[in-house]
Amino acid sequence: MSTGYLETRRHELRKSRLSMVDGNLNGNLRTVQSGVSARAYRDGYWGFASAPGGDETSVNGVQREARANAAAMGGFGARRVQALPGDRQAGAQASFGRGELPAAQAIERLAELHAHCMKRYAGLRSTRLLVTDEHHVKALESADGSSSLARIQRAAAYVTLVTEGADGAPMELTEILSGIGSLADLDWSLAAFAPRLDALYEHLQAKRHAVPARGGQHRVVMAPELAGILAHEAMGHPCEADSVLGGAITADLVGRPVASELVSMADLAHHFEGAELMCPVYADDEGTPARDVVMIERGVLRGFMHSRETAARMGQAPTGNARAYAPDDEPLIRMRNTAILPGTSTMQQMIEGVEEGYLLLKTGNGQADATTEFMFGIDLGYEIRGGKIGRAVRDTTVSGSALKVLQSVDAVGREMEWSCNGYCGKKQPMVVSVGGPALRALAHLGGQ
Repeated sequence: MSTGYLETRRHELRKSRLSMVDGNLNGNLRTVQSGVSARAYRDGYWGFASAPGGDETSVNGVQREARANAAAMGGFGARRVQALPGDRQAGAQASFGRGELPAAQAIERLAELHAHCMKRYAGLRSTRLLVTDEHHVKALESADGSSSLARIQRAAAYVTLVTEGADGAPMELTEILSGIGSLADLDWSLAAFAPRLDALYEHLQAKRHAVPARGGQHRVVMAPELAGILAHEAMGHPCEADSVLGGAITADLVGRPVASELVSMADLAHHFEGAELMCPVYADDEGTPARDVVMIERGVLRGFMHSRETAARMGQAPTGNARAYAPDDEPLIRMRNTAILPGTSTMQQMIEGVEEGYLLLKTGNGQADATTEFMFGIDLGYEIRGGKIGRAVRDTTVSGSALKVLQSVDAVGREMEWSCNGYCGKKQPMVVSVGGPALRALAHLGGQ
């Protein structure tokens, strides 16, 4: 690899977003962002530049600026030049689905969902509905012959039901559907949503009489939503090679047990068990063919997610994890479809195995750091007593070290669930999907 390496990306991002509160449309936004960027590698440093549009004048301009920026970085001192490894992707990722859903049809469906909720659910005070989709098209060319076209396509629908608790304070829960493609591909019809909304309303009613959780360490059953967030936030980020090189706790743990032997965890490129995933990546934004990364295998830490540069620095193969969100973003190591892999237990078996503990079903937010310490908010949870589900508990938190929590796992569910709503944040947003089965483990709950 010469010191004059250059890659150029043309990138278009289309997004739509409609929102409705209590039957009144209060947001209808459609945006298009397009541009061209270039990244140059010289004397061990990267230079990056971007500009709107994509004509030849813009392309030539960002290429010159990227080279100049790389040269300017050399002023910080001599740096080892890496021979950037990896195969190069050629070809185009096919578009998925039916294209855009007309706004009029989406608004009509939102109104139908609102009317259904207000008619069916006694005591409901308000509804908030949101639907959104986005489509990225990224055409990449590089000096070493790569020419690829990649896409991100995802859609999500949110329904929030609001009522009053026993104390008269507002209380709400949200149900989310997400999937690959556009709002025309996602089945967010009333027929598809109704059973899920019935269950959501039952949970909301149970929360009206919720009791405080008992603070401290407890045996908990984490629903797939929680297990997926744990995999992504608490273990996924510390297994990104730039975080490893930056001092993440995982740097010295390769080949050592970090979890129960029941736990395996992977960042998957585009397929799982023969089906295309919600965020398929066939080639990343460096043109590297994407491959699966097994971070944890039967409890043992095995590997990390890489860009071409981190792979060179650590003497490993690139994995196709360098991704950029917007036309003016530089590729960073990012997750794709991150999950704890399925085990053999059913949810019922996991609950029946808990004499006294908690079932954690929904989370609204969370954070973690490079030491794997995490804290997630719990929006919906229940007591478990004598192997049976008991009373709902008030909003609380679950926290701890992901390493210790994963080491305490004594059951892993066999049913996988995936979602791709929301964004991962790391200097820039990124579309990712998370998945997994339910887990049974020890964790610390906030409470009385």
